[in-house]
Amino acid sequence: MKKEKRISQNHDILQNETKHMKILDLPEDERPYEKCVKFGPSVLSDAELLAAVIRSGTPDTRVTDLACRILKLREGYSGLNCLFHLGMKELMGIKGIGRVKAIQLMCVAEMARRMSIDADYNRMDFNDPEVVMSYFGDRLRHLEHEEVHVAYLDLKMRLISSECVYKGTLNRSLFEPREIFSGALKANAAAVIIAHNHPSGSPVPSETDISSTGRVYECGNFLGIKLLDHIIVGYEGCISMREEGILAGKR
Repeated sequence: MKKEKRISQNHDILQNETKHMKILDLPEDERPYEKCVKFGPSVLSDAELLAAVIRSGTPDTRVTDLACRILKLREGYSGLNCLFHLGMKELMGIKGIGRVKAIQLMCVAEMARRMSIDADYNRMDFNDPEVVMSYFGDRLRHLEHEEVHVAYLDLKMRLISSECVYKGTLNRSLFEPREIFSGALKANAAAVIIAHNHPSGSPVPSETDISSTGRVYECGNFLGIKLLDHIIVGYEGCISMREEGILAGKR
């Protein structure tokens, strides 16, 4: 009997040591689920929203405190935007975040990115630089490597399709007209818009950006496919070369 009692006590101790602090372990007025039911999700802080996803902390860390730790993991990015810049290795380096939770958090970030892109993009007026900057800004702002995207437009300047034509470190001529217009010819496009990002943060066009755009502009005129705009996306904002008056490669 004594041996069985000792085993039972050891089992209870082990359970207590391995128990993770879950949302139900929080005071009722601090539980994200209850607050969401009573007042709606808009009242939840970023940490509380994240806590509702990861659900449990560690034996010595409350789930909301663990969420705060995740949100502060990448310096320079505040709040939930931090999730766009965290990979599996970084997430799993946090005590309390295993493989499953890391995958969940990455999926949440990807869902947010896709939802931020207008579901009715094919109805947008791509003749409006503000609309175009919003469209490409959502796609490219959070990337940490360079990408070049091209939007193919019909005669009414409505979107036919868009694609990424380059991805990586740009150590050559920024845009090759062949890459831009081969897709345009296949899509039977009347016009195209180029967009690329500056991971450094500033959207200000470089001299290479301007000269390369001029080459594409001239090739488009020769082919009868108009280069409508070139959007440069940075974390600090977007710039339309059309609005800046430098689309033809001249300041």
